[in-house]
Amino acid sequence: MREMAKAEIDEIEDKLPAAEDALKFLLLPRDPNDEKNVILEIRAGTGGDEATLFAAEILRMYARYAETQGWKMDIMEVADTGVGGIKEAIAMIEGDNVFSKMRYESGVHRVQRVPQTETSGRIHTSAITVAVLPEAEDVDVEVNQNDLRIDTFCSSGPGGQSVNTTYSAVRITHLPTGVVVSMQDEKSQIKNREKAMRVLRARLQEIEEQKQHDILSAERKSMVGSGDRSEKIRTYNFKENRVTDHRIGMTVHQLDLVMEGQLNDFIEALRTHYQTEKLKTDSVVA
Repeated sequence: MREMAKAEIDEIEDKLPAAEDALKFLLLPRDPNDEKNVILEIRAGTGGDEATLFAAEILRMYARYAETQGWKMDIMEVADTGVGGIKEAIAMIEGDNVFSKMRYESGVHRVQRVPQTETSGRIHTSAITVAVLPEAEDVDVEVNQNDLRIDTFCSSGPGGQSVNTTYSAVRITHLPTGVVVSMQDEKSQIKNREKAMRVLRARLQEIEEQKQHDILSAERKSMVGSGDRSEKIRTYNFKENRVTDHRIGMTVHQLDLVMEGQLNDFIEALRTHYQTEKLKTDSVVA
């Protein structure tokens, strides 16, 4: 009986550290943005046409991931190149706990592969930027209508040609910050204005949160990273079927599956990493 009790105690003691860590994670204060929908913005960076093609593939990757999570993804605005790529895309993703899972996707995504137009077989490196913004509600960001300049114009397609004769497209400029949002996805001017305001509020909230972050994060930055979009966060190497997340040193040789939206391994590893770093930070502050 005594040996059985000792064995049980040893088993319980082995599980204690993991249980304590799990409890600490549960006690961490939740980010009020975690349950919010997100505005996803993807832009082609360096690399010419190859960057625009990769931007289109990353947009598709996130669309696939949204499907696996039971989320709804609505493409609000897209500027295509006519060769299958996109210069910029803005999408709304709605569902349960979207921001909590997508928040660490913001940053520079780098691709290494041989472009279809490359005859010598040389690998090119291109990059795109991804921004994930929590959707701001009216109560989060107060926008003074007097600070807005709203212009309307005819929607245009690839190459700039007009696709209709009504002034349904909307451009909203926030005069104090210079933030500009254009929307022409809908045929209705009212709907385009509503979508543009959703994007504008999200961008203004990000600006305000970044100001607060810059003030408070000097000591924390060394522990959890700045999250600045100029930092290269992930590399997609097609020749080696490899994806590497540079923030956590995680590499998988399943690029084909990742591009089909199988992102859970990365997303869960990133969430665990940053929760752990936050625990360290809170311990230092305490």
